[in-house]
Amino acid sequence: MRTVRMLTAAALMGAALFGGAGPALADSPSPSPSASKSGAAPTEAGTAFRTAVAVGQGQKATASGSTGDYLYWMFPADAGQRPTVTAKVTLPDAATRHGSATWRIDVYDGLRRRQPCMYGTQSRAAAPDAAAVELSCTLRPTVAWADTWSNDPLPGSYYIRLTAVSLPETDRGLPFKTEVVPTVLDTGGAHAVDGKLATPLGAKSAVEPDGGWASGWWTDRWVWTAAGGLLAALAGVGGYSLTRGRGRPSHVPRGM
Repeated sequence: MRTVRMLTAAALMGAALFGGAGPALADSPSPSPSASKSGAAPTEAGTAFRTAVAVGQGQKATASGSTGDYLYWMFPADAGQRPTVTAKVTLPDAATRHGSATWRIDVYDGLRRRQPCMYGTQSRAAAPDAAAVELSCTLRPTVAWADTWSNDPLPGSYYIRLTAVSLPETDRGLPFKTEVVPTVLDTGGAHAVDGKLATPLGAKSAVEPDGGWASGWWTDRWVWTAAGGLLAALAGVGGYSLTRGRGRPSHVPRGM
C-alpha cells in the first residue's frame, strides 16, 4: 500500500507540472509579428547608427532616399528570439538609370557588430529594367548571455542598414522608396543558456519587445527538466518496490 501511495503521489505531481506547462508550450514556437504599441509605423529612416529610427517588431517602416545613401533603422530582439529582416526597394524609373545596381541589407547588434545571416538573400543585383528588388536576412537565435570574446547575438537593439553597394556613378542621387519589416520567431528553450545580461544592449534608445524585456522567461527546458525528475522518481520507486518484494519470503512454514 505504501508503494501504491508513493506512485500515486508521483503521478499527481507529474500531472500538475504538465498541466501548468501546456499553455506556455503552445505559445513558444509561434512567430510574434505583432505591431508595436508605441504608435504609427515610421515613415523615415536615419542616416547613421546614432540617428537610426526605431521600429517595432512586425511594423512596416517606409522611407524615401537617394540612391547611394545609407538608411538606418533599429528594432528590439529579446533572448530566445530569432530576428528576420525583409526589405523591398522600389527602384528609380528605368528610363533614368544607366545600368544594374546591387542592393544590400546588413544587421548589427547593440555593440554595432555585424551579424551574419543564416538564411535569406542579403544582397541582390537589380537589372537595369527591374522595378523593385527584395532582400531578407535571418539571424541566429538571440541568447541571454555569451562570453565577451564571442560574436553571439545578445538581447537588445538591432540596427538595419540598407544601401546600394554597386551602381553606375551617374545613378547616384536618384530617388527610391523602400519598405523594411523586422520580425522575430520565438525559439523556445532550444537555445537557452545559463546566465543573463544585466541590461539589454542599447535598450534605452529602442522600443521594447511586446511584453517588455526578458518576457520569454519560460522555456520548454523547464518541462524537460521536470519530466526527467519525474521519471527518475518513478524509476526509484519502482526499483525500491521490486527490490523489497524479492527480499521478502513468499511463504513461511508454521513453527518457524
